[in-house]
Amino acid sequence: MDFPEPLTDEALAQIEELAAAATPGPWHVRLLDDDDAMNLVAVSTVADTGRGERWPDFDHSEIVAATLVQQPRYVDVADERWDENALFIASARRDVPRLIAEIRRLRHLLAEEPGCHGCGGR
Repeated sequence: MDFPEPLTDEALAQIEELAAAATPGPWHVRLLDDDDAMNLVAVSTVADTGRGERWPDFDHSEIVAATLVQQPRYVDVADERWDENALFIASARRDVPRLIAEIRRLRHLLAEEPGCHGCGGR
């Protein structure tokens, strides 16, 4: 298995800046309908209601991203993983900051180990 290059403190800070600059969370997957009542899978700042609202009966300003827009067809990934991709994007809003914090926590612990000589600041 090939491992990527170690994540530097600078690269970690850049990722943290990107996460901080993004729309605040939490983000949720919403299953909506477009104007022709075709599925529209979106990532939203508002939780899904379970009603499958049809455009224009949902607030577009709550939508962060879409993984399926069929009419007009301009978001439709070939592998048909619309729901999975939306869940990943929505989860990343919460998980990326958590992963950054965990990396920093582990680096701090490593740096405190005797004989480490700064191995926490890759």
